[in-house]
Amino acid sequence: MSGLKETDPEVYEAIGKELNRQRYGLELIPSENFVSQAVLEAQGSVLTNKYSEGYPGKRYYGGNQFIDITETLAIERAKKLFGAEHANVQPHAGAQANMAAYFAFLEIGDKMMGLSLSMGGHLTHGSPVNFSGKWYKVIAYNVDRETQLLNYDEIKKQAIAEKPKLIQCGYTAYPRLIDFKAFREICDESGAYLMADIAHIAGLIVGGVHPSPVPYADVITTTTHKTLRGPRGAIILCKKQYAEKVDKAVFPGLQGGPLEHVIAAKAVCFKEAMQPSFKEYAKQIVKNAKALADELMAQGFKLVSGGTDNHLILMDLTNKGITGKEAQEVLDSVGITANKNTIPYDTQKPFITSGLRLGTPALTTRGMRESEMKEVGEMIAKVLGNKGDAAMLEKVRVEVRALSERFPLYKSRGA
Repeated sequence: MSGLKETDPEVYEAIGKELNRQRYGLELIPSENFVSQAVLEAQGSVLTNKYSEGYPGKRYYGGNQFIDITETLAIERAKKLFGAEHANVQPHAGAQANMAAYFAFLEIGDKMMGLSLSMGGHLTHGSPVNFSGKWYKVIAYNVDRETQLLNYDEIKKQAIAEKPKLIQCGYTAYPRLIDFKAFREICDESGAYLMADIAHIAGLIVGGVHPSPVPYADVITTTTHKTLRGPRGAIILCKKQYAEKVDKAVFPGLQGGPLEHVIAAKAVCFKEAMQPSFKEYAKQIVKNAKALADELMAQGFKLVSGGTDNHLILMDLTNKGITGKEAQEVLDSVGITANKNTIPYDTQKPFITSGLRLGTPALTTRGMRESEMKEVGEMIAKVLGNKGDAAMLEKVRVEVRALSERFPLYKSRGA
């Protein structure tokens, strides 16, 4: 990064500080991960210089013969990786992928169903403050108040009564497996399209530790980071019969020039996810999440739904006299990064929350296993149980640094 250091030392310094934050802290936000050196190199390549409106073999600009190679690789690898009939690799972000999917299957004002944001859904699944809630008539479904799990029978009754045009499944804060077959049956009975947003669980799906929606869903969206461990971006998968409407929704419907340097990094990510080692990685993510959940419960913490089946843990802090916001801030002060999150039927405001969301993809990438998760759980308990004890916080800060140094991240400064 010598060029950046010379041209813009302020930005260079900020990046260096962020690199050190990642190196010497414990990243527990479930939607974050660490990409490989190869992904970093592809994303930082000269492909950022090229405009490539259109699709491979049908561009609106000249000089795309080599761009077509990388985008075609990304498309074919995505199809093979997920077992999908069609893939569009151009969406810049998960929200844009969801918007394009809605554009392809809905008209403005159509009725759709999605899990409420406060129950574990995403902003783009119909929140009234988001475009999805403003442009479409949204029928929200909830998790069961007692079990905090999806109640497929209740969702079916609601869908048959409401008859939405599209039902969305796949979530941002749901720690259990999703029964995509059950959702397919609900859609068949209610006459709806099935859309699956697998942004959080894509890596677990291709790693074989979570069921796949591909045999059941009409359209699937996912980000390419999170558990998939690629660059920040998104893709859309669908059945071949919907390929044209999905492609037209992305371009020219929603965006112009694709980010071909990011698409090249997606291609690298997909190749990495095809390796046998990735399946072991996905298995370890789940093992680590279960180990961390067990330790947190042993330390007296309540977990939404009583545990986890995937990469994600949602802590219910209502019995601890601390809000999600306070927990996030005090953990951040010792180098443990997590995020405040609403819990089902939360009584706190969304910026405060009663919950804390944790995940194991990033620490698993660093090589940590179940024994380290026990250490992390113990650290979290010490911090949240002694948030006003400066000496205790300093002790944990040292422990965090020591644990992170045992699992080095990006050894060269130029990463």
